[in-house]
Amino acid sequence: MKYIIGTNNPKKLIELQRILSPLGIGAVTAKQEGISLDDVEENGTTFLENSYIKAAASCKKSGLPAIADDSGLCVDALNGRPGIYSARYAGENATDSDRILKLLDEMKDIESSKRTAYFVSAITCVFPNGDIINAEGKCYGEIAYKPDGDGGFGYDPIFLCNGVSFGKLSPEEKDKVSHRGNALREFQKKLKNYLEENNVNK
Repeated sequence: MKYIIGTNNPKKLIELQRILSPLGIGAVTAKQEGISLDDVEENGTTFLENSYIKAAASCKKSGLPAIADDSGLCVDALNGRPGIYSARYAGENATDSDRILKLLDEMKDIESSKRTAYFVSAITCVFPNGDIINAEGKCYGEIAYKPDGDGGFGYDPIFLCNGVSFGKLSPEEKDKVSHRGNALREFQKKLKNYLEENNVNK
């Protein structure tokens, strides 16, 4: 059975496919199926709601089980911002660098002991029969004073986990500790149980 990945973010897609591949499921993109997700409005108030919106739309348009992730960075000193607006924090057409510079500017007067933050990833799988599987993962760390490393994407170069920037980690190292890795490991267990209980052929 094919699963469609509900995202337009190519870097997120690579990460999702890499972590999902051990499940042995065939993951395809919306683009590969000739489906546009440009009209899907992420108007939820939580990461989980937004991941459901994307997965449900992908499932409805394709007729395939659909997996979607919504994730973001929550900074304690900024009352949880940018949160669900992480991708749009510096405007609709901003680059990763634009978003990082905006966040660092807002954090410039925050002392090191108060730069705590965490990443959140919410995963939702919607099946054509209406069944839903949810999973959520977090990764706690702090915000650096400047970018370090050119790996990963988004806010990775300024997020320190155990003192090391996500931008400096290899994909395998990041998967072991990241919010998305944690969410997908939980999702993997739930999906495996679902498939076995419903005698579904992957």
